[in-house]
Amino acid sequence: MSFKLGLTGSIGMGKSTTAQMFVDHGCALWDADAAVHRLYAKGGAAVMPMAAICPDAILDGAVSRDQLRDAIQKDASLLTQIEAIVHPLVAKDRADFVKSAESDILVFDIPILFETGGDAAMDAVACVSIPAELQRERVLARGTMSEAQFEQIRAKQLPNEAKVAKSDYVVLTDTLDHARAQVEKIVQTIRGQLADA
Repeated sequence: MSFKLGLTGSIGMGKSTTAQMFVDHGCALWDADAAVHRLYAKGGAAVMPMAAICPDAILDGAVSRDQLRDAIQKDASLLTQIEAIVHPLVAKDRADFVKSAESDILVFDIPILFETGGDAAMDAVACVSIPAELQRERVLARGTMSEAQFEQIRAKQLPNEAKVAKSDYVVLTDTLDHARAQVEKIVQTIRGQLADA
């Protein structure tokens, strides 16, 4: 029986880098964003049902996230229809991962874990965190979004303090070495619990 560890954290907190650190310790990783990319890619399970509700969002046989975003801005009611298609497909992708994974610790990288109630399906949750100023610096340094877009995303996510308070473990990602040491400690703690079980 594998241990299910939810990994969450707001934009720019270093979640992807931290997820890779868990993989380096022999944990199996399921990434929610990667699952959506697979579903939206050419031949992905979401392409046909999405084409039925939003044909303009299909480009070269795949779902275009940009076109989808534009369509939702024009018609907000589309979002509910899209979620009704995508959420069950993502859940199936995650269930398939659980069935096939062979590691003792399964890490679920889910940005909106608490917002969707996904934490209820986990044995524990780890949250990545950094001070708000550093978060802002990191995100804007990427050069992929404006400050307004960043604030818009942050407004949709549960505040960092709330995520930290609800989590079993917190990984402060101020430096790579510090984050690595904390991940190692979490993995050791969980493996210790599994050995005692």
